[in-house]
Amino acid sequence: MEFRVRAPELKGRGWLNTGGKALTLADLRGKILLLDFWTFCCINCLHVLDELRPLEEKYGDALVVIGVHSPKFEHERDPVALAAAVERYGVHHPVVDDGDMHVWQQYAAKAWPTLAVVDPEGYLVASMAGEGHAEGLSRLIDELITKHEANGTLHRGDGPYVPPPAPEGLLHFPGKVIELPGGNLLVSDSARHSLVELTPDGETLVRRIGSGVRGEPFSEPQGLVLLPPQVAEVAGYDVVVADTVHHQLRGFNTATGEVTLVAGSGRPWRSAVDDHAHDALAADLSSPWDLAWFDEKVVVAMAGIHQLWWFDPIKRTVGVYAGTTVEALRDGPIPDVWMAQPSGLSVSADQKKLWIADSETSALRYVEDGVMHTAVGQGLFDFGHVDGPATEALFQHPLGVAALADGSVLVADTYNGAVRRFDPAAGEVSTVDSGLAEPSDVLLLADGTVIVVESAAHRLTRLAPGVVKRVDGERHKTERPPSRLAPGAVTLDVIFTPAPGQKLDSQFGSPVRLVVSASPAELLLAGEGTTTELSREIVLNPDVPKGVLQVVAQAATCDVDAEFGACHLTRQDWGVPIVIDPSAPSRLPLILRGMDA
Repeated sequence: MEFRVRAPELKGRGWLNTGGKALTLADLRGKILLLDFWTFCCINCLHVLDELRPLEEKYGDALVVIGVHSPKFEHERDPVALAAAVERYGVHHPVVDDGDMHVWQQYAAKAWPTLAVVDPEGYLVASMAGEGHAEGLSRLIDELITKHEANGTLHRGDGPYVPPPAPEGLLHFPGKVIELPGGNLLVSDSARHSLVELTPDGETLVRRIGSGVRGEPFSEPQGLVLLPPQVAEVAGYDVVVADTVHHQLRGFNTATGEVTLVAGSGRPWRSAVDDHAHDALAADLSSPWDLAWFDEKVVVAMAGIHQLWWFDPIKRTVGVYAGTTVEALRDGPIPDVWMAQPSGLSVSADQKKLWIADSETSALRYVEDGVMHTAVGQGLFDFGHVDGPATEALFQHPLGVAALADGSVLVADTYNGAVRRFDPAAGEVSTVDSGLAEPSDVLLLADGTVIVVESAAHRLTRLAPGVVKRVDGERHKTERPPSRLAPGAVTLDVIFTPAPGQKLDSQFGSPVRLVVSASPAELLLAGEGTTTELSREIVLNPDVPKGVLQVVAQAATCDVDAEFGACHLTRQDWGVPIVIDPSAPSRLPLILRGMDA
């Protein structure tokens, strides 16, 4: 007897992109539903938004994508901020505001992003975590269309999406800014997929670089860096642009206006890179978010895989600079550190420190003499707006950073709507401005003026000089429901089923890999490390009441039907909050990919 699970109802605080209508599963009966559990801080969630665009176009009369926004940070619970994010990232499907995580819990989601497929009769047929599922979803949708057309249960036609009004104004969700040698400002106008050169006052358009249409040539560009003149002369361009959604770097010649591709295959990163130099144009990058000239190379904040990379414009090579791809906070020698979505870079005046806004750990970090340190920040789930001693101060998802001549650092504390200052000499954090609309970058101009990219207000703002205040705001922890587990031996199972038309690929050894660690490390008495099995026994410490279990799983598959079948790598990081409870289960299942659930 076939066991089928009814999809839970979509009960949220409100809806976007529906013309004000609240949707129910009954309204959507007869359509294939693809539920995308996301939160707008999450870079992997942004990857999935782009992976879903071709599916929405291909299956538009049979498929309805519903974004389920289940927030991590406090700022993401704000309906106004959510509406801005839906506009910023060009989300062209209905979105339900799951601010209280009700839908998240009903669908047993444990990671951002999670995808769930509901058939035209309202039954849950698939669930999967992470990104890279577009091809498998396409095969599954084809199967569901064939089955339900034959049964008469598929109803083709327009979906419930209602587009918002077209935006106006000079800038639309700008990302980063640099000062050009002549004093003009160059801004990445991210939501208009272009660069904008402005006069020094930041208000008058000099020229726009790019068509303003996604992909021509930019797609949500972010970071910019001006090359040293001697390097620019050889390279043939003087500005490098982080073309974020294209997963590429582009060179821009400010004299001729020419834009050229300089790094990135255009394929999103899927597998680890060794410590050698690689041909820049052949390398797979992952959401480069900011750039800085440091240690005689362009350092790239590779937000999508929680690393820093380097790019050599003369040798035209790239490689890994820092990080292991594990999403967490750990300091030490830079090859082995953990980061979480680094999104802002700035170099100290003496060129000895590279400052980093590590957004998902809400941390300010720096590299000096090959070692990474954390100046402010406590981890993935601790954030807030608290000034004072650096060991106690908190940020909330900062995206930008600017090193000042006196050794202090300004931070665009994005989700707190503030600019903060860290004084290394005093070991103190203060607030220098607040009430800003998602500041995403801070720039110190040659004349000493400070410019803030006020992204959600679509403008550049000059920072009021000399204003410093102390804020004793709230401390927050992510209120994501924890998994309760019994102390002692626990079975960790990562459930993976190849997508339709694929099989596990063993031609290069084991097709699966599982990496487990914990924060604090004392949470795990046994079971830490890397294995080539997706099931493992771990031992939880009864004397550590709670913590976060870090799990990284990947599986390699290949097509079974094609003569020259493509290969695929599915990978997901989980930061699972754990509470020790003697009455709780001794098994933790995580779904990497599940079909026919």
